[in-house]
Amino acid sequence: MQKSLPILAMLLVTSSFFSSPVFCVPPMELEQRLSDSVQVLKDVIEAPDAGVPIDLLKRSRGIVVFPSLIKAGLGIGGHYGKGVVLRRDTSTGKWGPPAFIRLIGGSFGWQIGVQSTDMVLLIMNEVSLKSLFKDKITIGADASIAAGPVGRDASAATDVDLSAGILSYSRAKGLFAGVSIKGSVIEPDWEANEAYYGSDLSVIDIFFKGKGKLSPAAAELIRMLNKYGS
Repeated sequence: MQKSLPILAMLLVTSSFFSSPVFCVPPMELEQRLSDSVQVLKDVIEAPDAGVPIDLLKRSRGIVVFPSLIKAGLGIGGHYGKGVVLRRDTSTGKWGPPAFIRLIGGSFGWQIGVQSTDMVLLIMNEVSLKSLFKDKITIGADASIAAGPVGRDASAATDVDLSAGILSYSRAKGLFAGVSIKGSVIEPDWEANEAYYGSDLSVIDIFFKGKGKLSPAAAELIRMLNKYGS
């Protein structure tokens, strides 16, 4: 019986990739997502030789953080994660409040196992940023993506493909690397946004007008971005 538990877990996780259940999101879950995003961002910024280049962060229009993106496979593979996205106001250089977002992707072929990774996406232009708030977008089709370079001087020393709207990074077992998520779907986490900000504010009010009351974890996330990415 015990040997069947890992396989059962993989089946349950993989099946969740292709569904988006609607339910009331507990406030503690959202605060934990924000706190986890703070830690991922801290690790990204403070990694001495293998983090996201700071100058690319400063040039970005927005950032998406997916703490604990789950990748699983049992014949059919996929990944699923919930995260946050923040926008930098180009007129002031300051970062605005977070909106909640989620990612779903699948793949076919022989694969087995479950892995948790952190993922960071730098949104490099306004078109890609605004496309995140359609009903859903497919990465690689609706928004171009490239694996981002790592290291403090990586963007200066290498020919970075800045024609890509999104630069992607992942971290597994403490190591950062560029990663491709082409074919994955990103969509707003409407239930989470309503649970956190209330039904009287739209995502546009939150994200583009800077409205909404912030929790301590959200304020810390913005503080870190204003310190290093403005």
